[in-house]
Amino acid sequence: MGIRNYRPTSPSRRHMTGSDFSEITKSKPEKKLLKKQTRTGGRGKRGNITCRHKGGGHRQRYRVIDWKRRKFDVPAKVSAIEYDPNRSSRIALLVYADGEKAYILAPGALKVGDTVMSSERAIDPVPGNAMPLREMPLGTLVHNIELKPGKGGQIVRSAGGSAQLMAKEGKYATLRLPSSEMRRILLTCMASVGQLGNEQHENVVLGKAGRSRWLGIRPAVRGAAMNPVDHNNGGGEGRAKGGKPPRTPWGKMARGLRTRRNKTTDDFIVTPRKRGKQSGRS
Repeated sequence: MGIRNYRPTSPSRRHMTGSDFSEITKSKPEKKLLKKQTRTGGRGKRGNITCRHKGGGHRQRYRVIDWKRRKFDVPAKVSAIEYDPNRSSRIALLVYADGEKAYILAPGALKVGDTVMSSERAIDPVPGNAMPLREMPLGTLVHNIELKPGKGGQIVRSAGGSAQLMAKEGKYATLRLPSSEMRRILLTCMASVGQLGNEQHENVVLGKAGRSRWLGIRPAVRGAAMNPVDHNNGGGEGRAKGGKPPRTPWGKMARGLRTRRNKTTDDFIVTPRKRGKQSGRS
């Protein structure tokens, strides 16, 4: 894909950029692979806001993605590369030899007309193929990786993402994730080969507030611009930090506070993404 620049016909257009969608080959999605999508507006079941700055946005329908790739040893032809409004990466429409259709995440090297397959045994490590980590050669770039066998891909699913298979030891594989974290994952977990496409997504400049609203992102007000009754960072004469560290609206530290508490998976982290912190249980 490429980045498209706009003519500066207005102040908001001067720095606005967007995708040129050059890799998209089909504009309308497959009707049988669509589902209705309900919106929460950032509110929980009681109607209270549980996730701030969410709401509105353009109407979307969900594309059903085959996260598990459980149709083993059946070749599938790539029919189209499509846009998915629910994620940053592109999706590929597969047509299997028996006529069944499915969506998968599209690696950057995947083209219309290519043949891909999923298998529990070793197959060619070409982009789009899926197999267990134990069957992949070292150094392979992978995406859509399972954390539990049979659960479906859970990590490395955003645009331009890939993890690298670094080692195999015992029943675990060691992968280097996009965050630079080194993590052990069971060799029986499935993963897809290749780096996801739409690598330039991170370089897109929205350019105006309205474009954020189309994405369902509502305005965020700085805590320092509020009164003390509304936020811990509020108050003071002029722009004042108040001599205290930044905090959330609920009084918790906003910077530097460790929030990871999942000790059950600490043993699987060989090297954390923040190098100065210890991995494993203490």
